[in-house]
Amino acid sequence: MKQLIFSIILLISFSVFSQTTELKLASDVWPPFTNIEAEKACALDLVKEALIRIGIKTEYKILDFAEAIKGIDAGDFDGSAALWLSEEREEKYLYSEAYLQNQLVLVGRKGSDVSATTFNEFDGNKIGVVEDYSYGININSDQVELVTGDNDQQNLERLLSSEIDYMLVDALLIQYLLKYQVNDVTEHLEIGQTPMLVKSLHFALRRELEQAETIIEAFNKEIHKMIAEGTYNRILELNWVRADMDGDGTMELILDGNAAGTAPPEYTYGVSSDQSMVKKQVNTDRYYINGKFYNSWDQVPQEYKTEIVMSTQNPKDAGIKLNF
Repeated sequence: MKQLIFSIILLISFSVFSQTTELKLASDVWPPFTNIEAEKACALDLVKEALIRIGIKTEYKILDFAEAIKGIDAGDFDGSAALWLSEEREEKYLYSEAYLQNQLVLVGRKGSDVSATTFNEFDGNKIGVVEDYSYGININSDQVELVTGDNDQQNLERLLSSEIDYMLVDALLIQYLLKYQVNDVTEHLEIGQTPMLVKSLHFALRRELEQAETIIEAFNKEIHKMIAEGTYNRILELNWVRADMDGDGTMELILDGNAAGTAPPEYTYGVSSDQSMVKKQVNTDRYYINGKFYNSWDQVPQEYKTEIVMSTQNPKDAGIKLNF
């Protein structure tokens, strides 16, 4: 009976949404999360998928960040697919639950100490950051100097040539490097295991928008479904993601498909955890594979412990590969 009632509610919601004016959303260029149509934009792709599933028609516009916010506040746009939380913005916008985490991870040359978790732990070091990413870094220490670069490629070149001591890289980009360029990473880089900075990413709508609250609620439910069924893995192009599947506050490792690999994953990406880059002890990991939970790697059936075959890289990924 509960399932029938839930299904009826969903059908009613879809019917209402089908009559909703098309949402107009604004974002900026922020790879690999948001970008123009031909480039990789995983945050936009996740939001697009969720909104399509709940029957929302949406138009996306890519602008400078300041212009996007100005346009939303002026009513030219209904909201944004990817925004951080702030007290000022929460007065104007309704936010979804966090569907991704932006995490800055410390990266150094091979052999470097990357254990720092605050900017006060450095000693006159130069750290490369990407200009205009606007991570909101506030440093009250004279022990570190931020050096802005045009992109991660320029920062990497400066790092390898010793022009800077470290660079800050988003954890998701690191996952792509470990997936597609693991030999280069292993040879040249040391990667921190704890993010230096974490900000949750949300879908947001103007509070005065008709049906905004209903749309946000439906979006949240759909996001949970997408995580459970492997859609997140597919869109993010990751074999494993880490999320709280059963609401108990503990993260599970969620596999896409049937090939878990021959050993536990060393690094996993957490979609709602600030510890996504931490190497976890094998016996503390819980796995979710094909609708079932396993409390340890030893409990994972042998049939899943097969070699992971790399699929052909998406052409959109070309822009996130780095040259070593």
